[in-house]
Amino acid sequence: MKKDNLKDQYRVNDRIRAKEVRVVGENVEQGIYPISEALRMAQDRELDLIEISPNADPPVCRIADYQKFLYQQKKRQKEQKAKSVKIVVKEIRFGPQTDDHDYNFKLKHAKSFLEEGAKVKAYVFFKGRSILFKEQGEVLLFRFANDLEDYGKVEQMPALEGKKMIIMLAPKKMAVSVKPVLLKPTLLKKEE
Repeated sequence: MKKDNLKDQYRVNDRIRAKEVRVVGENVEQGIYPISEALRMAQDRELDLIEISPNADPPVCRIADYQKFLYQQKKRQKEQKAKSVKIVVKEIRFGPQTDDHDYNFKLKHAKSFLEEGAKVKAYVFFKGRSILFKEQGEVLLFRFANDLEDYGKVEQMPALEGKKMIIMLAPKKMAVSVKPVLLKPTLLKKEE
């Protein structure tokens, strides 16, 4: 069963340990109160005292319905998660002696990936003794980055990691082009 992290995040009612708290909430006179008075105010309204900012001095507590408060927090987290940008990384693999046709084919794919907003991780894989050609791999990756200069910028220079030499490219921010809208002149009817 999934454990609810939000429930454990907030102290409620008798679990609040501070002697004084700053009380906020709807239809509540805001101010600093002893904990006993704040709890009484919450009970009079048949609501809960929720510690929303424990690190403040004094801690900030809200008088609200706890279940409704948790529901609103979950909803807010879900909205933030939906708004967050998910970064996609596409990989392109080369050999140290990749010929021009394969290179151009992979270059075309990299351009489309960058135009879609994905990052591109291009690497030269050295198999067996081909590690002797690491200079060729580096030249190939620099050529690749140079050919994609209009579409993306180099985020990580070529670096040898084990049997792979890797370069990372991030998409350039495309300037949004605004097309001018041509309006048709309205015909004015002459009053006769």
